[in-house]
Amino acid sequence: MIENPDSLFKQISHGIYVIGVSDGIHQNAFTAAWVMQVSFDPLLLALSINPEHYSYQLLRAGGICTVNVLSQDQQSIAEHFGRSGVRDKMAGFQWLTGKTGAPILSESLAYFDCEVSHYTDAGDHKIAVCRVIDAAMLSQGQPLLYVQTEDMDGSSEFYAESAQ
Repeated sequence: MIENPDSLFKQISHGIYVIGVSDGIHQNAFTAAWVMQVSFDPLLLALSINPEHYSYQLLRAGGICTVNVLSQDQQSIAEHFGRSGVRDKMAGFQWLTGKTGAPILSESLAYFDCEVSHYTDAGDHKIAVCRVIDAAMLSQGQPLLYVQTEDMDGSSEFYAESAQ
């Protein structure tokens, strides 16, 4: 048994992102912490997504997404997009449209506009491996790190279940 898995897994350094998805008609966005670069040539990012969520349906249908990097002072945005079942979750925020057609959160530090290359199973999630089509810095600041969010995502509950 692993003691304190919620604290231990927070030691793996990674940021907090808003992932924008679109099927060409509908758009949505969600908070993700499991994003990483997986290749230089071609430039590939991988992100983890729960296949039970509406955003996954849009990602599968459209095959496009953006990875929007949040700054240290944007935890409330991470909390907002981390909620499920919110009607018109994107309202009240300014959005740009990427080259792929995926939504870009205009107040993020930076974005990566991507096309999905392929998917793979990963336990209770799916991994989407995405080819970066475009990317840019939008503002200055330091990225929000997962460890700074404490238990915003309620992960301590999931770790407790898996440690039994």
